[in-house]
Amino acid sequence: MRSLRTRMVWSYGVLIMLVVVTLGALFVTLVWNYYYGSAVASMLQRAETEAALHNRNISFQPMKAKAQYMLQNMTEGTAHLQLLDYAGNIVVDSDGLSGSGKALQTPDVLDAMDGGTGIWRGTDPLTHERIVAVTLPVKQDRHIVAMFRYTASLAKVDETVRSMLWITLLVGSVVVLLFFAMSVLLANRIARPIRKLTRVAEQMAEGDWSRRAEPHNRDEIGRLAETLNTMAAELTRREKLKNDFISSISHELRTPLTSIKGWSETLAGDPSDIEELMLGLSIIDRETVRLSGLVEDLLDFSKLYAKSIALHPETLDVLKPLRETMRQYDARAQREGVKLSGMYGDEPMMVEADANRLKQVFINVLDNAFKFTPAGGTISVSADREPEWVRIAITDTGCGISPEDLPHVTEKFYKGGSLRAGSGLGLAICNEIVMLHGGEFLIGSVEDEGTTVTVRLPLIKAVDTGPEYNAE
Repeated sequence: MRSLRTRMVWSYGVLIMLVVVTLGALFVTLVWNYYYGSAVASMLQRAETEAALHNRNISFQPMKAKAQYMLQNMTEGTAHLQLLDYAGNIVVDSDGLSGSGKALQTPDVLDAMDGGTGIWRGTDPLTHERIVAVTLPVKQDRHIVAMFRYTASLAKVDETVRSMLWITLLVGSVVVLLFFAMSVLLANRIARPIRKLTRVAEQMAEGDWSRRAEPHNRDEIGRLAETLNTMAAELTRREKLKNDFISSISHELRTPLTSIKGWSETLAGDPSDIEELMLGLSIIDRETVRLSGLVEDLLDFSKLYAKSIALHPETLDVLKPLRETMRQYDARAQREGVKLSGMYGDEPMMVEADANRLKQVFINVLDNAFKFTPAGGTISVSADREPEWVRIAITDTGCGISPEDLPHVTEKFYKGGSLRAGSGLGLAICNEIVMLHGGEFLIGSVEDEGTTVTVRLPLIKAVDTGPEYNAE
């Protein structure tokens, strides 16, 4: 496969050759027609002028008288003049030489013998030099009695035309070479940074994400280099996040498995202590639930990432799954000393949504709020109606999120500076679920003051809610 540089050089080269050859051919044609056309036109004009002046005076004279008249009155100038009889034999020429008796059969003579004006350019059969010849018939009544043949050498014209042809060839060759050199320089200027980009991309493909391309100019190739560097930086960051996630999730999976295995061995050794048995079973149950949650997070994220998750939307009051979730966390709030409050009215807020997935979002957000809110803190949940949206806000008075971590908390694998247990997938899953519902998932936070998570879902037109949606 030929390289881009070679294809560019050949493409430009062929184009330049076509242009130069075309222009050269046009120029040569113009030069050729100008010089040879001028020689023929000049000879024809003189021949027709002299024919108009003298033919009437000599047409009825005998051949010798015609020859004498020609020598006395028609030999001035540079043209070589010949008197021919009606058969094309040379009678006399302007030098006073008599003919050899051999008939001329050149095209101009043959045309004149047929009664026309003969014009010919070629090699003289007598002198063997290139000439231009114009032959005019002399008529008596309608019969051709003689012919005047004007000839001139083309040696100087040929020399001039030949010089012009060589100059044209030389200039054309120089132009072609210059353009070839320019096309090579241009191709190198384009291909060299592309080759560098290719080498950097190949090294990146081999796993060396530390490599960076050097953007030389602010052109398309420079922007491509910047894009490649941005992609490499983003992939490096994502690779680090993935590695951190694998390390974190391995630890998170190992911890409950270790607890389950340890207590299983303990209980298998001496199951007679009822208090220890109940404690062990409680820990096993709690760690199993925790392990199940981690596995569910991984499965959910895998489905969301592959765009294969299936929603089961229905028309429902969004306050119903919200209240159910709040009731689930009442006991935890009392146990951890956190005040949990809800502020929403009894008016239904109808949405088209999957109730179980919405509960999953609320559970994840509330679980994060409890993780980072110390005892004595507050978690408040509110639901407000906007013109076309329902706005659900969950606010805590926890430690908040640092400005560096805030833009990335909904990205997959991201855990930021938190050392708390978890997969780092919860908020990413929440964000994907809300977007699948056509909504918005927003996070605002002030470090050391608290965090507010806002879920906005599109409202639908009011319908008859029935008793199912009455306030509980």
